[in-house]
Amino acid sequence: MTKNSIHNLEEIASQVRRDIVRMVHACQSGHPGGSLGCTELLVSLYFEVMDRKEGFDVDGIGEDLFFLSNGHISPVFYSVLGRSGYFPVEELATFRKINSRVQGHPTTHEGLPGIRISSGSLGQGLSVAIGAAQAKKLNSDDSFIFVLMGDGELQEGQIWEAALYAPHNKMDNLIAIVDYNGAQIDGPTAEILSLGNLRGKWEAFGWNVLDIERGNHMQSVVNGLYKAKELSGNGRPTVILLHTEMGHGVDFMMGSHKWHGVAPNDDQLASALGQNRESLGDY
Repeated sequence: MTKNSIHNLEEIASQVRRDIVRMVHACQSGHPGGSLGCTELLVSLYFEVMDRKEGFDVDGIGEDLFFLSNGHISPVFYSVLGRSGYFPVEELATFRKINSRVQGHPTTHEGLPGIRISSGSLGQGLSVAIGAAQAKKLNSDDSFIFVLMGDGELQEGQIWEAALYAPHNKMDNLIAIVDYNGAQIDGPTAEILSLGNLRGKWEAFGWNVLDIERGNHMQSVVNGLYKAKELSGNGRPTVILLHTEMGHGVDFMMGSHKWHGVAPNDDQLASALGQNRESLGDY
């Protein structure tokens, strides 16, 4: 049984996209492309798939946990956390401002509810997620650990050290997700450093591998995440190859690596907002 209708999730996603472009525009800094591409994923996790408790504590005992490894897509993370009730959505207006808790990359020392690790130095999130998954195993806590990585991030060697460790230690409560949009800051991943047969690599390391071919289609994302949960208990971690489009939902940003870390101007903001309905009220 689902917690929210797909329509309701799509309405939330529309508002989250408005939050993303408004946050980045206001400070003329940030990363809208990947944030827009991962909107369906984060909305599905926090409003539907993850079992979460009221309030926030860092330990997260008895609830599913999410770690953002590619911390530069913080706008979508902050928006979803705020819209989920972790902190007032009005705080999004302080994005990247001095002394704000809503920094360009998530940090723990600011004490922002919902943030369990500092991230932005690419390649580290999977290792942290494995540690949390192993802790839950040791504590007989049957909750899940989710972690999101960028596909360009997979060019970091630490990812593959961690990928060896998880199956060896039977971390079947771990669900890793790769934002498989084929783009990184300098261009297409295939040209910068090809990932080759990505499914074959993960399978060779001992992981269950799921493809969500329509990573910007809400129903497909929800179904894929629930399927990943169903694979638990077989002694193998699961990785989802989430096929997304950078900049999805804003036509002039879609499919272009050029919007990885560029803020829209006033006219571009107006166009982006015109393509995404205000459904929950702007902050």
